[in-house]
Amino acid sequence: MSDPGTVIASDARPRLPRGVRLVHNEAQGGWVLLAPERVFKADAIAAEIIKRCTGEVTFSELIDDLAKAYTAPREKILADVSTLLRGLADKKLLEL
Repeated sequence: MSDPGTVIASDARPRLPRGVRLVHNEAQGGWVLLAPERVFKADAIAAEIIKRCTGEVTFSELIDDLAKAYTAPREKILADVSTLLRGLADKKLLEL
């Protein structure tokens, strides 16, 4: 498990690993991350962040996009998204 204080590199390209996908599931009541033999419920905000984790944009670009889309301070977005993505990576649900 990585140190929760570890900074995510600005040029990292977060993406879902093979076998993990984000799906909208009415039976689960919204968005869920499906992984082999595991299901994780994602709230609407987490789902919006995860949808952007395609491996095509850098972490820095992701933060800039979210700050612009939600007209929120970049530092707040950076802190919140870093915590979310680091937690997902620790569970092997995201590659950084």
